[in-house]
Amino acid sequence: MRLLFKILFLLLAGKILTSCNSTNTGANNKPTNILFIMTDDHAMQALSAYGHPISKLAPTPNIDRLADEGTLFLENYCANSICGPSRATVLTGKHSHANGFMKNDGTRFNGHQLTIPNILQKNGYQTAVIGKWHLNTDPVGFDYYKILNDQGEYNNPDFVTREGVTQEMGYVTDLITESTIDWLEKRDKSEPFFLMMQHKAPHRNWVPAEKYYRLFEHVEFPVPDNYFDNYDKRIAAAGQEMNIFQHAYEGHDLKMVTGIDSDTLLYDRWPQVFFGRMTDDERQRFLEAYRERNNDFYLTERTDEEKAVWKLQRYLQDYLACVRSVDDSVGEIYEYLKEKGLLDNTIIVYTSDQGFFLGEHGWFDKRWMYEESFRMPLVIRHPQVGHSPEPIAALTQNIDFAPSFLDMLNVEIPDEMQGESFYPLMKGEKLDEPWRQALYYHYYEYPGFHSVKAHNGVKTERYKLIHFYQDNEWELYDLEEDPSEMNNVYDDVKYDDVRATLHAQLDSLILKYQVPDKYLK
Repeated sequence: MRLLFKILFLLLAGKILTSCNSTNTGANNKPTNILFIMTDDHAMQALSAYGHPISKLAPTPNIDRLADEGTLFLENYCANSICGPSRATVLTGKHSHANGFMKNDGTRFNGHQLTIPNILQKNGYQTAVIGKWHLNTDPVGFDYYKILNDQGEYNNPDFVTREGVTQEMGYVTDLITESTIDWLEKRDKSEPFFLMMQHKAPHRNWVPAEKYYRLFEHVEFPVPDNYFDNYDKRIAAAGQEMNIFQHAYEGHDLKMVTGIDSDTLLYDRWPQVFFGRMTDDERQRFLEAYRERNNDFYLTERTDEEKAVWKLQRYLQDYLACVRSVDDSVGEIYEYLKEKGLLDNTIIVYTSDQGFFLGEHGWFDKRWMYEESFRMPLVIRHPQVGHSPEPIAALTQNIDFAPSFLDMLNVEIPDEMQGESFYPLMKGEKLDEPWRQALYYHYYEYPGFHSVKAHNGVKTERYKLIHFYQDNEWELYDLEEDPSEMNNVYDDVKYDDVRATLHAQLDSLILKYQVPDKYLK
């Protein structure tokens, strides 16, 4: 009897795997793989496929190549604009309240729930995650993991594996790339793979690779029109602590020193993850690379407004130099896949965990439902779909990632996933039902770092309604008339009908996604 059960089990397992892999093959009749590349805080403004003026001065040709050969998503958004919760959403296809990971601090991700690695692992896929994890628990559902310790460090970082914690010497983006290629070389090549390569860059504090310390030293990036925002009629925005001029740490973030020819940084809140990770020689080379610019700050008389612009330029120079290394990494991985004959059966996804402010409203960081933070890049090179001549302008969200990837691999999508597969959009198929017309957003981490008030809201193609519910403050934006979100028209009688419609849509989405009342107060 036991032998009979064993035979039936093996036959059933073989049927499941055969069904999955036989209908999901590339040009060479090989099972389709997914390489998921996610950076941390990569703003759309800094990805040149989107055409922003900043990116024209700091292009990303390797990521752009994925767009040229694949699909560019124009209106892709996160569900909760902060690192850990966004990653949990990607893994589960569910909003933060549903997957249980709502804040970076004080929360541990339950990796035993239905996640894309858990599902694919059971469907015959090798699964691996390399790079940033940031979910306060060890990865579950992965055959292999090599993750950064907590946020990770740019120089000589610590990596966590099943064997323990080990420091590796080098620059973090290069090390993650090397480890990714190493895993691809050593994997079982008879099985398809789902591989998550997750970079730390360009997360704060934006330390470039040594070869790029001076890459943009003499580049003057455009200053956003609302860099000197006064936050009129936006009470929550007025109370934040993420202004580049006022709140960026001059030593840690902006690499400024105490005076002319000084080798001592100004305030560095986390020396153990910045200067403390460098060798003595590395620190000296770093200081020499920044010396001319640091001296200029003290030798040139400036008004406060001019100092604010100087700090913006310093921030952008380093941020975009970090992005350059990420683009190099994408190019290196692309060439590896090409050399190994894997391009024809590997889906390459490039995205970030959320958007980021590059001086808009005077800010760095994310968290807000405002466009620069809420909206996130997404490029997918699918070898069976090919190049999409028209970018996808439908409203997509990172709750859609997991169901879409499962759909691409012909694996059943669990009912509990709240996202929708956008794979039919990529293929240009006619949909049985209209695609979604509104997105739900919810940020929870208050009180917390940067003092951004908790809020939720709804976004349609043209309008956005935001509720800072702890203070019962409302904001309404007409994105067609006011794309920079400077004019809160919530109390404008001209928008009475729009406001009523958006309130109804928000209530409907709260009901649809079953957001508990306790998270709305």
